[in-house]
Amino acid sequence: MTAAYWAFTLTDGALRLLVLLHFHELGYTPVQLAFLFLLYEFFGIVTNLVGGWLDRAHRSAVDARAGPDAAGDRPGLLALLNREWSMAASVAYVMGCQALSGIAKI
Repeated sequence: MTAAYWAFTLTDGALRLLVLLHFHELGYTPVQLAFLFLLYEFFGIVTNLVGGWLDRAHRSAVDARAGPDAAGDRPGLLALLNREWSMAASVAYVMGCQALSGIAKI
């Protein structure tokens, strides 16, 4: 379990950095870059609260196994980003991917 968590932490951090550098290269402002990670952090907080409650209430380890599985889909989703999309569409798409990743970081 510890190894899975470490692997997730390393890959998640690397993907977040790649997203940041990619959009910086495209000329996004610091505020626009911050918005890319807003839903990631929000859904991470919500997921941790709900996951903690479920663990305590039901003594379940399902959430500990589900997070890394769901996080594996994120690189594929980010690869579908199209450079020809508008800035708003690109930011919305990446925010959605980041939200899914925030949910996956149980």
